[in-house]
Amino acid sequence: MKSTNPNSNHLPLVKVAMPPREKLLPNLEKVLYSGMIAEGEYVYQFESEFAGSFGLPIAIATSSGSAALHIALILSEIGNGDEVITTSMTAEPTNMVILQSGATPVFADIDCQTGNLDPDSVESLISERTKAIVVVHYAGFPANLKSLRFLADKYGIVLIEDCAHALGATYNGKNIGTFGDYAIFSFQAIKHMTTVDGGVLTMRDLTKAKKAKRLRWFGMPKGVPRTKLDVSHIGFKYNMNNVSAVIGLSQLENIHQLIKKHIENGIFFDNEIGNISGFEITKIDVCSKPSYWIYTLLTDQSDSIIKCLGDIGVVASKLHRPNHLHSLFTPYRRNLPGLDSYYKRLVHIPCGWWVSQEKRELIVETLKSM
Repeated sequence: MKSTNPNSNHLPLVKVAMPPREKLLPNLEKVLYSGMIAEGEYVYQFESEFAGSFGLPIAIATSSGSAALHIALILSEIGNGDEVITTSMTAEPTNMVILQSGATPVFADIDCQTGNLDPDSVESLISERTKAIVVVHYAGFPANLKSLRFLADKYGIVLIEDCAHALGATYNGKNIGTFGDYAIFSFQAIKHMTTVDGGVLTMRDLTKAKKAKRLRWFGMPKGVPRTKLDVSHIGFKYNMNNVSAVIGLSQLENIHQLIKKHIENGIFFDNEIGNISGFEITKIDVCSKPSYWIYTLLTDQSDSIIKCLGDIGVVASKLHRPNHLHSLFTPYRRNLPGLDSYYKRLVHIPCGWWVSQEKRELIVETLKSM
């Protein structure tokens, strides 16, 4: 029977991925009626399995990626008067959290062929007040971690990886999230993997883990009677709950196959779109393997491409607004020619698990006809 839904052939830019109901629902029912739906054993099991699955030294589960980033900034002792070098080419929470910590976001320029931080721009902005670099692996394409790690070590500042877009990506054969002093992942609804909402913090110095866990729960340790513990520092309600963790555990059973589909579609677009006159593909470092959360192509016809793809039911867009264009960030605006060029030319198209071979070929044929 033919669908009467006008959006039945609509191909979204991003889409929520959930495990099969026959696997997920029994696990959800078990935890929902267990009497323990807050932070507990399911969270700790998820932390262990996520860290093992993605080669991380530790995984501390949080209520969001933003919460994980806030904890990373606190552990880095960043506060009033400090500067954090960051990118404007990201979702707004990355830089909002810097403001929440009391620090000043300093927007470095980006490479106009990758969308990621330009290390030369970063180095030019390092001052006595600089405490950290926050690097976003934009759209799932790893940034130049070799250069950024070198700069962090050279100037004695903290490197924080925002891996919200890049679950499953690698750099120099190592998993994203293992190069920074801290790294965060996001499980918000439309990422590679979701727990409805949630995040993970990982770190190099495991002696900071105990404090991180206190920070996520009002400054209090778990497993100690409330009448016996002492609160010595301000903490937050940043913990993950057992319900989200159970969803995460179910997701981990199939996450590498799902990411593989993103990568297969991304490589297909690299090979096909890279050969179409008038289009460029995102430059990929020889040592990088992206996880293609969304696919990014570059063209001088970005607006007409977005409209043309929309006419065939494929959602394409620029996704984010550069953060420095928001009035909240007006005091921190600076000239960013690389970003201006990149944003003007970029078009994001879907390349996730929901993009069939037929749909990806339709996209390519449509671009060829432009």
